[in-house]
Amino acid sequence: MSAVRDVAGETRTCPHCRATILASATICPGCRHHVRAGTRLTAGPTRRTLHPFTVEGQVRHAGGAAAWEYSVVLTVRNDRGEEIGRHVVGVGTLRGDEGRAFTLDVEMYVPE
Repeated sequence: MSAVRDVAGETRTCPHCRATILASATICPGCRHHVRAGTRLTAGPTRRTLHPFTVEGQVRHAGGAAAWEYSVVLTVRNDRGEEIGRHVVGVGTLRGDEGRAFTLDVEMYVPE
């Protein structure tokens, strides 16, 4: 076992879904697969996760013949309002009387 400690904010790639995740993560927040083997998964308490910001919402097609297209875009800004990340996380189509539900959840924790 390595004595090297991860630096807060350091990232790596999930071997399952190829998403960029925090190096300290034991489970990928995207695909929910275990990404780190060893004693961290079996010994001791799991790290405490906070959810300081969660937004849920729904959109529904108003009806009619024409389909609507949508893009789900997530933008992250720093304290000065500068954009530090922008990602298209999903696209799709709504037809007729269809609807979609969306949830944005920010997870925060102290790396081990």
